[in-house]
Amino acid sequence: MKSITWRSLVTVIVLACCVQAQTLKKIASIDLPGPKGQRFDYLTMDDEDHWLLSAHLGPGILYVIDVQTNKLVKAIPGVPGITGLEYVPGVRKVYTSDWGEEKIGVVSLNSMSVIKRLATAAKPNGSTYAAGFHKVYVADTLGKAVAVVDVDKDETIKTLSFKSETGMPQYDSVAKRVYVNLRNTNEVAEIDPATDTVLGVYSLEGCRYNHGMAVDSEHHRAFLLCNGTKTLTVFALDAHKALAHLPLPQGADVVKFDPGIGRIYAACSSGFISVFQEDDMDHYRKLEDFPVQRMVHSLAVDTATHRVYAPEQQENGRPVARMIVYEAIGAMRKR
Repeated sequence: MKSITWRSLVTVIVLACCVQAQTLKKIASIDLPGPKGQRFDYLTMDDEDHWLLSAHLGPGILYVIDVQTNKLVKAIPGVPGITGLEYVPGVRKVYTSDWGEEKIGVVSLNSMSVIKRLATAAKPNGSTYAAGFHKVYVADTLGKAVAVVDVDKDETIKTLSFKSETGMPQYDSVAKRVYVNLRNTNEVAEIDPATDTVLGVYSLEGCRYNHGMAVDSEHHRAFLLCNGTKTLTVFALDAHKALAHLPLPQGADVVKFDPGIGRIYAACSSGFISVFQEDDMDHYRKLEDFPVQRMVHSLAVDTATHRVYAPEQQENGRPVARMIVYEAIGAMRKR
């Protein structure tokens, strides 16, 4: 029998560790009362109340979930075709993108009800809040526009039009700029929230059909999901150039960034959450395609606990309606 050398033993151990390596671990499942098997969409965090807010697009329900107890607080109806949603701290309101009636819903978390509806262009979708300017920016995807909502008045004060369908907008809180994906022209537009004027439109080399977006405000980096090229593109918002293109599975839709551990998560409806690491502002690498149920195309990150939340509408083809909670593992807190 051949003796096993020390080098061979080390190689076996390293390979075994690599095979077992994971970035996420399922720790909880929360059943939701809406109809099973129907599509979910965007999620966001309410860090003030420690609540997760989740859009159940199919039945038009906004779920409010306590992330400290993993219990449903309220299922709020009356948001038909809800796609996007944005929480505004300080006023305890959520602005919902209600595709089913082409309106922006204003939801009070005090009364747990819709208190106002604002007409908008076709297919309101992703949104972002520009803190300090008291404005929510809602992408009207098929209307090729971005609606600007004053959260003090609950009124649409301006609509910006583009030559392309609009994807996810995001706010860079350090540069104090709003960026929006122009997915038909493979570009990103820069908006000044002080004046609501478009400052520039920048081409995305190596990226086609950019829809999802997350932003690292500290380093002025945007993480774009490019469905045409099946890549996560890292874009320098200050230099207006692509820095990296990393492979994605089919169906990438929503991307989130956890600045505390430098992780980027992309939900892909083909059955994966792709996980990437920001080593520093110029270096990025893929960690894994973490397997999940098919049709999981959205997620949220609690940056306080580093937990990841993703809604499921099916389990191996069987209809369900539930929220899955994942713990981030193998991660190092950034200094």
